[in-house]
Amino acid sequence: MPAQLRRPCTLLLLALGAAPMHGTEYFVAAAGSDTNDGLSPGTAWRTLAHVNGQQFAPSDVVRLRRGDVWRESLRPCSGSEAGPVTYSAYGEGPKPLLLGSVAKGDPADWRDEGGDIWSTVPPRAVGAEILPDPGFAEGTGAWMLYTEGGAAAGGNRDTAQFVSAPAAYRLECTQSGDRTSDVQFFTRPFRIEAGRVYRLSFQARATQPFAIESPRLMSSGPPWTRYSAEPIVQKPISTDWAPVTQYYQATVTADDARLTIFLGGLLPAGATLRLDDLSLQECEGELLPADVGNLILNHEALCGVKVWNEADLQVPGQYWYDEANQLLKMRSAGNPAQVYSAIECALRIHQIDQSGCGYVTYEQLALKYGAAHGIGGGSTHHITVRDCDFGWIGGGDQMGGDQTVRFGNGIEFWGAAHDCLVERCRLWEIYDAALTNQSRGADVEQINITYRNNVIWNSEYSFEYWNRPATSITRAIVFEHNTCVNAGHGWGHAQRPDPSGRHLCFYTSDARAQDLIIRNNVFYEACSNAFYAPAWPPEGLAALRVDGNCWYQAAGAMIALQGREYTMADFAAYQQREQMEPHSIVADPGFVDLGAFDFHLRPDSPCVAAGVPCDAGPDLDGIARPPGAAPDIGAYELKRG
Repeated sequence: MPAQLRRPCTLLLLALGAAPMHGTEYFVAAAGSDTNDGLSPGTAWRTLAHVNGQQFAPSDVVRLRRGDVWRESLRPCSGSEAGPVTYSAYGEGPKPLLLGSVAKGDPADWRDEGGDIWSTVPPRAVGAEILPDPGFAEGTGAWMLYTEGGAAAGGNRDTAQFVSAPAAYRLECTQSGDRTSDVQFFTRPFRIEAGRVYRLSFQARATQPFAIESPRLMSSGPPWTRYSAEPIVQKPISTDWAPVTQYYQATVTADDARLTIFLGGLLPAGATLRLDDLSLQECEGELLPADVGNLILNHEALCGVKVWNEADLQVPGQYWYDEANQLLKMRSAGNPAQVYSAIECALRIHQIDQSGCGYVTYEQLALKYGAAHGIGGGSTHHITVRDCDFGWIGGGDQMGGDQTVRFGNGIEFWGAAHDCLVERCRLWEIYDAALTNQSRGADVEQINITYRNNVIWNSEYSFEYWNRPATSITRAIVFEHNTCVNAGHGWGHAQRPDPSGRHLCFYTSDARAQDLIIRNNVFYEACSNAFYAPAWPPEGLAALRVDGNCWYQAAGAMIALQGREYTMADFAAYQQREQMEPHSIVADPGFVDLGAFDFHLRPDSPCVAAGVPCDAGPDLDGIARPPGAAPDIGAYELKRG
């Protein structure tokens, strides 16, 4: 067999290592308190927001209590060569569960809009007024106006035209500028608390109609960090007074928060904008701060069907996310909370956002019901994901506005990424790819990324790869000993504008590539193709090292490669023509119980002892594979003796 297929993964294992032994352990539990020190189960912290605000040292371990649930995103802290920062579990019971959803299972969560249309109820303002002098009774001291980049604007108190006496604020734009940041109208700093919901409301009119961006909740100083994750949308401002409302869910606790209205390039030169009745209050009730990309109903028995316009709500079970007002509307014959036994609104937020992180390990965690990526973020390195579960991920609106593109991967390494490992994970019902590394930035390197001993089912793609343009590099990508079942059989396939269903989805990739290894995997049934790389040039295929796999697809083209298609019956012709996979087989892999999602191999499976030798570590159950001998194909090694 080719030397590349025997190459051990020793370098990757040394780089990623085992769990640290000498760091400080911190504990998090649903019954804990963020005022605790977090140093023992009895003094555990409570929220992920508090965890996100800590600066951990290399080799520190953050342990989440098994059986507990968090409806928050995790933003990890980087370790170093001295050791990763590890996020893991403690205690007994099921894995700690991170949900990317908001539950709407109480009848009080819904209001009848008539005609079998029901809307979620917005959070109710209950807190004291946060802004000083919101009606400009005493002047303009609560707000400030700033211009840059050649923009010019002035403002002052207006006692002639207002909604509520005695005054409004009048902002006159002379030069609008090119960027939204060229004209800014913002508050003085105030305090917010992570997880709390806030409502901003005001009245606005302008001498010329224009669209204003939703004001941003952000830090008052560099690096001007956003303190909430809702999408930035445009709201129309007309020549008549009209209310504007925006909700925020704070992602941090901070004393330097401010609200900023960005007007540069939006408010026309020569226009005058008037603002009145400004108010910011804390709310009670669950907010839908981002697009609802999936509606999981009756404890995963079915999903709602997303539509893109309110007028398209024609069939019970269809829903529409009102981006401007942060509400969900659904067609239902009665109150949805009484029609369905459970309703989970999956939000377009990464459940773990690891952008810019390195030397991080995730172990024994479960992530479900998120509408973006389970784990996402660009420019990462030395990331390990081990023994984790990912289910019902993706479906969120990728672009916002008038775009109608949905997305969402289980684990994505975007842009520059190197020395990363995903092993012994289970991924199912993923809208896009269960596992992927991809990029479209110039001079990007994706190097030494391994996916092994994972089980994937009912996802649109089991593994997706592409890297563009030609100035980028991809090297040493290993996909081995994975069991991939029923690509395209998931919840999102019927809702996609581009349904496909592929195990290996290799779109056009111009990046220079070397050692892309696909070995010892089970690829069982796909709605389209098990192996899809129709536009790869010969030099791209030369980088592929494919062998030791088990393929099974009862009907249709199993492989689409360089403009040719091969059915299962054509496999021998594919091997000869493409000079690939000399040790691969086409056969039913012989699962213990496909219907019960038990993908262990039966003793009579043709995959037993049929793989090519490689150093892939223990299987999904922790069973060691025979060193130097032929292992079983797929994520499971048959338990012998």
